[in-house]
Amino acid sequence: MYSPHDPFVRVRGAREHNLRNVDVDIPRDVVAVFTGVSGSGKSSLAFGTVYAEAQRRYFESVAPYARRLIHQVGAPKVDAITGLPPAVSLEQRRSAPTSRSSVGTVTNLSNSLRMLFSRAGDYPPGAGRLDSDAFSPNTAAGACPECHGLGRVHTTTEELLVPDPSLSIRDGAIAAWPGAWQGKNLRDILAALGHDVDRPWRELPAAAREWILFTDEQPVVTVHPVRDADRIQRPYQGTYMSARRWVMKTFAESKSATLRAKAERFLTSAPCPACGGSRLRPEALAVTVAGRTIAELAALPLTELARALDAPVSETARVLTADLLSRIAPVVELGLGYLSLDRATPTLSAGELQRLRLATQLRSGLFGVVYVLDEPSAGLHPADTEALLTVLERLKAAGNSVFVVEHHLDVVRGADWLVDVGPRAGEHGGRVLHSGPVADLADVPESATARYLFGRAPSPAREVRTARGRLTVGPVTRHNLRAVTAEFPLGVLTAVTGVSGSGKSTLIGEITEDLPGVGRLVAVDQRPIGRTPRSNLATYTGLFDIVRRLFAGTDEARSRGYGVGRFSFNVPGGRCETCQGEGFVSVELLFLPSTYAPCPDCGGARYNAETLEVTYQGRTVAEVLDLTVEAAAEFFADTPAAARPLGTLLDVGLGYLRLGQPATELSGGEAQRIKLAAELQRGRRGHTLYLLDEPTTGLHPADVEVLMRQLHGLVDAGHTVIVVEHDMDVVAGADWVLDLGPGGGDAGGRIVAAGVPGEVAGAEGSVTAPYLRRVMNSPGCSNSPAQQ
Repeated sequence: MYSPHDPFVRVRGAREHNLRNVDVDIPRDVVAVFTGVSGSGKSSLAFGTVYAEAQRRYFESVAPYARRLIHQVGAPKVDAITGLPPAVSLEQRRSAPTSRSSVGTVTNLSNSLRMLFSRAGDYPPGAGRLDSDAFSPNTAAGACPECHGLGRVHTTTEELLVPDPSLSIRDGAIAAWPGAWQGKNLRDILAALGHDVDRPWRELPAAAREWILFTDEQPVVTVHPVRDADRIQRPYQGTYMSARRWVMKTFAESKSATLRAKAERFLTSAPCPACGGSRLRPEALAVTVAGRTIAELAALPLTELARALDAPVSETARVLTADLLSRIAPVVELGLGYLSLDRATPTLSAGELQRLRLATQLRSGLFGVVYVLDEPSAGLHPADTEALLTVLERLKAAGNSVFVVEHHLDVVRGADWLVDVGPRAGEHGGRVLHSGPVADLADVPESATARYLFGRAPSPAREVRTARGRLTVGPVTRHNLRAVTAEFPLGVLTAVTGVSGSGKSTLIGEITEDLPGVGRLVAVDQRPIGRTPRSNLATYTGLFDIVRRLFAGTDEARSRGYGVGRFSFNVPGGRCETCQGEGFVSVELLFLPSTYAPCPDCGGARYNAETLEVTYQGRTVAEVLDLTVEAAAEFFADTPAAARPLGTLLDVGLGYLRLGQPATELSGGEAQRIKLAAELQRGRRGHTLYLLDEPTTGLHPADVEVLMRQLHGLVDAGHTVIVVEHDMDVVAGADWVLDLGPGGGDAGGRIVAAGVPGEVAGAEGSVTAPYLRRVMNSPGCSNSPAQQ
């Protein structure tokens, strides 16, 4: 029975996603880690149930308007949760990519720095004090008027707008113009204005070319279109828009990513000539602290910024600087000292973003809440994981409960309490196998986590492969790399290692298909496969095209005249028009981000009632989309075209995902493996170089083994695989290791060691070496120094 002094969060009857009527008790005021293979249900328990219920209770405490929306969004499927304090979620969600969002704005450090400049800066003689807003490029008071606070200006040139001057305007000389009717309209307007649209572009007078491309005038003329025999076209009033104006307007205002990308091809970006890229007005740049402008301080790595601010002169400056340094300290402690305040948010990894939010929470002073964290070790070098554990302990010491969904075994070992979910993924998981002290998991034979946490049987010995050539990259001078030249062996698996910010992603980003020895290049990243519920696993892999053809081929569909398009939820006809085939409707929450609720008409099925009357082998198209990959592989076993993509999805460990699972519900690691599966199902001819950036992020050690089998299989088939990786088990199993560092930011950017894993494990001055050595000396390592 629950009492006010009950020290446990007690969950009863949790049924969210694949959870099987779960009952579990988790103590408060501890660091509790949720483990289990990918898709086992641990996130459904921590986020989908515990945090979702805390959020629902928060909504219930506010306005009636918000309470009405709760019923649309839906409460978590759980009978009861008692002892639940308010909760703060720190998920690995990507913020909306905006060039105005930066490390400084995410952490609120920019506010403190602006206050320091406003109150204690050195002003020019006679200059008046400026408000802190005047030091922000995101306000009208501070933004450079030339670039509106963006720091860069976009321009274009005749060469970009007209790549082939031998063409006439009628033949498409102005490549930047839109296609179809709009481009013809602009051409007809030019003809009406008296310009020769049939002469080669290069033969037109220079003044005419200049006006056509760059004028800001927008004359209106009467256009008499050339009459077609089959239709009447009346004269109309047409407004001219120059090529530059069209490109700039499209780039700035279009909501279509495709149109914006096309417009961007005709633009060049350069630092703003007025502010030099600092984004600020001259008045703000005239104020200094420690001899530097606010733009110069914001460009320093945080470790250097802390040193630069360490000698305040006035009492006011001392107080403000102390606050700033206390805010910088937890960011540096979490291994992010290489970041600068002006670093744009879209350039950060999901793990970096989450750790920045975590550092901010350390300063918030909250107590008595549950922090629910989603794999805070993602993207962390083993050297930084120790600092993460210290931060989690500090959150606990401040009087909070810390619930962490995690795969990193060092974080698991450091927990006070362990909730292991499984035993496997999807319908084979969803049970709590263990809830108690970490050491007691050793007595749970079903647990996949226990096998890795408490030692495992040695994997089969594998000889290090011999390279059949070398790929030379560089010299590279970019970010913190300074004239770095690297050699990657071909025909083997190479692991690129180093602490966060050492330059790993920058280096492999320089590998292109143009380099000799590459052949075909496939970069498999963790970007989402889509940003709305309309994108899903089936559409991305091409599997949905096969499913629609099967449904269109049924006798019922033929008798009704239903074609393939009828079974698409992306076009009118067969889809539910209330949600336009999304299965969800967007619910606006005013003071919180909008969320999705099931469509009230189709209940999430995406299709109208008539379409759902057609079945294939007893299932509707909506029911097929609801199958897991594993179940679909059995269902389509006799359909070779469907069996192949499903087989590759199983091979990369994604058997638990549903075919129609929206892209918005997939993690970065799942998106990356879907892309890898899509690539594996293609017929490969000739040599391919695969680049993967931290492919094991978000993977349980059991899933890492499945993934690495696939990558080693690619190498055995004659291809080259290069992975950026922090998982020392993966690094120990590689054929070649390239270690960057020794630190992050300016302290990194050099190749510290290169060689087979055994050589790098013994390298002097490498931060990675001791962690790699520890794994290679363990009994379970297949690539021990003795075998090298």
